[in-house]
Amino acid sequence: MSRQRILIFIIILMTTASMYRCGQRKEFTDTPSVNDWPEYHGRSDRNHYSELAQIDAANISGLVKTWEYSSGGADTTANQTQIQCNPIIIDGILFGVSAGSQAFALEGATGRELWKTKLNDETFNTTSRGVTYWSDQGDKRIFFAFGNWLYALQAQTGEPIKSFDENGKINLRDGLIRAGADEYVLSNTPGVVFENLLIMGTRVSEGPTALPGDIRAYDARTGKVVWTFHTIPKPEEFGFDTWPEEAYKDVGGANSWMGMAIDRKLGIVYAPTGSAAFDFYGGNRHGANLFANTLLALDARTGKRIWHYQLVHHDIWDRDPPAPPNLVTIEKEGQPIESVAQITKQGYVFLFNRLTGEPIFPIEERIVAGSDIPGEMPYPTQPFPIKPAPFTRQSFTQKDVREDVVARQEVLRQLEASRTGAPYIPIALQRTIIFPGTDGGAQWGGAAVDSEGIMYVPAKEIPVYTSLKDAPSADGVATGKKLYESSCAACHGADRKGDHSGAYPGLQNIATRMKDEQIRALVKKGRG
Repeated sequence: MSRQRILIFIIILMTTASMYRCGQRKEFTDTPSVNDWPEYHGRSDRNHYSELAQIDAANISGLVKTWEYSSGGADTTANQTQIQCNPIIIDGILFGVSAGSQAFALEGATGRELWKTKLNDETFNTTSRGVTYWSDQGDKRIFFAFGNWLYALQAQTGEPIKSFDENGKINLRDGLIRAGADEYVLSNTPGVVFENLLIMGTRVSEGPTALPGDIRAYDARTGKVVWTFHTIPKPEEFGFDTWPEEAYKDVGGANSWMGMAIDRKLGIVYAPTGSAAFDFYGGNRHGANLFANTLLALDARTGKRIWHYQLVHHDIWDRDPPAPPNLVTIEKEGQPIESVAQITKQGYVFLFNRLTGEPIFPIEERIVAGSDIPGEMPYPTQPFPIKPAPFTRQSFTQKDVREDVVARQEVLRQLEASRTGAPYIPIALQRTIIFPGTDGGAQWGGAAVDSEGIMYVPAKEIPVYTSLKDAPSADGVATGKKLYESSCAACHGADRKGDHSGAYPGLQNIATRMKDEQIRALVKKGRG
């Protein structure tokens, strides 16, 4: 990285963007070349940056298509297919994941398919952001998550490595399952490799019966668990006193779903964590709730906590960091500092000394609003970084509505009847505006940092609104309407129109878009 002062350059977009990196350091055992893109987001720093110079501003308009590959798996019924994969490239071979959640390998120069998995639908099928590569003395492996299974595949053939744990795969549910909990566990963001360890986070349910989000390291050869970090601490562990005493038994979430960065020289893995469940109500989990909504610095060999910083205390707004952190070098008062930067849905950039966790710039704990919801006890303060300045606006009120908005008077009327105008307004029975929306601010695609120390942040400025309501009483009869209201309406809306950010699709007229068996499968396994 450059020793220059880091600059924050903001791109305000209405959608996410993708950026790429190939770095200088050779970090794997079999030393990928400078032309490779060997990890998620390029390299272990997650900076999306490439120094390759064949394509530049002068010739990009003259590019022509060389080849095209159809990965398959498109959902032609509901027409909601998406590919979130950031492929990797090792020795000229591209490894990716299709729209149908099947891993594949292509010859980079020609697009010729070398192999593709054909896993059946025995597990949860969801969007995948890619795969992880590991090698040692000619043993080259692709780690690929499919539902609750994590496969070890031969990089050359795509065949499962039978000696790896359970006939070539790990069950990510192992060690997490508990009575009465939702068994939803998967990993749709690639893990990180350190020496002979594969370090993995998971995605779990965001509802009240979610499983815990433990971070675990597996032996890359055998698949056996080497260490576990409990993100919801157990008795005698640091942070246990930031929860009710029984929380570790029945509260879930606090999972590292968004990906991690790793400094292999220091032997430190930097793992952000998600919100505790349930996302929008915390009456059952009074306290700050470590290590939810936290940037963790863990010893990559042992999983021991080196330092941490909680970005949101007692989150009741779904304000978990959406992307892996970036490893950067900045200059402050003439001295270079190896740093880690974490972007957030709120539009903040938190910067810390990579080794000590000391903030590079001041962070203020400011008093925020209380709640009038029975049982809810919001944390009295929240951290606000003083520098860099937020890369999105921080409130949305009537004065922010453009003159050319369709039905402007109705929008103004609804805003007047809503709680809005500041960050961290607790959700209430009255409509509450969350801005930026619950999906950012920053997006899951993350930030890019170039060789001159400039950070590029695709951002999103769309407000969303929500409110709380009492859960309906089943009265001994679980009708379809009551089940929907208690289990689905929080995301898809009481009117089944979905949310206004587009994160949750509308369900009106779904019977005309999907067959009965498809709906049943979707309810049972979801889509992610």
